[in-house]
Amino acid sequence: MGIDLHDYQTTLKSRVTLSGIGVHSGKQVTMHFHPADPDTGIVFHYTGEGGLGRELPALVSEVGGTALCTVLGDPSGYHVATVEHVMAALFGLGVDNVSIEIDGAEVPILDGSAAMFVDAMDQAGIETLTVKRRYIRVLKPVRIENGASWGEFRPYGGTRFEIEIDFDSPAVGRQSYAADIEPDLFRRDLARARTFGFMKDVERLWAAGYALGSSLENSVVIGDDSRVINVEGLRYSNEFVRHKTLDAMGDLALAGARFIGCFRSYRGGHKLNASALRRLLSDRSAFEIVETTRRERGRQAEMIAVNAPVFAPWML
Repeated sequence: MGIDLHDYQTTLKSRVTLSGIGVHSGKQVTMHFHPADPDTGIVFHYTGEGGLGRELPALVSEVGGTALCTVLGDPSGYHVATVEHVMAALFGLGVDNVSIEIDGAEVPILDGSAAMFVDAMDQAGIETLTVKRRYIRVLKPVRIENGASWGEFRPYGGTRFEIEIDFDSPAVGRQSYAADIEPDLFRRDLARARTFGFMKDVERLWAAGYALGSSLENSVVIGDDSRVINVEGLRYSNEFVRHKTLDAMGDLALAGARFIGCFRSYRGGHKLNASALRRLLSDRSAFEIVETTRRERGRQAEMIAVNAPVFAPWML
């Protein structure tokens, strides 16, 4: 089966900077995105107080926490939290290699979506490199369950997400979203979907040290009357499930390579996404590493298996 995928790795053409506050910490933070060499992957460089030179590769093996957000590193030590939106933007736009300097312990929430990250990367431009891109191709179904929630990878001839959520709140209810991911669709249908929460949870979250930077400027808030408080309303009629899809993309971008397959989930979240990815990568019979090879005629690509490096980033 031919698959229309990009042959070569990418990076940014130039440096770009973003600043804002962390949704949980409430602290100001600045990020500098730099072009990176092939096979670098996405690497965070913590430049905050006492941490100069600390590197945190954006890999599921580095995930140290999944409570309300995805955390790379040690939550009680050096770490970078809330990486899912920027990782989704990189995944959605097809950017493979970037070095990210960050002077705080949490990625800025900006407007609560991935839109401003997309704008910044579009401003920098995306450069195609000369080294082939490798993919993780799903070979057999891999499923994980946690109570009523579940997530699974299935073989598929592209990169697809099928996400379903189910909330008691009438404002959310049961919603689903399914699509094959490519940059134009990501920009149009997913990048602007914002994080959301419930007013009834605010005091509990504050007491636990979360949501200290949350506001109507960066979150969709559902009131006690089960209505959206934000004056402007929703950006999409099903913005909630679109944001959950965005989160899943960001979490699965931590595989260390793009995947060819379908990820499906019901009532998922950061913990389930990370667990499903770990389950897939722990079973070497469930996936193979492939790269594209072009036919002499036509532009359609076929995938061939390649020998993965011994210490490949997707190895746990």
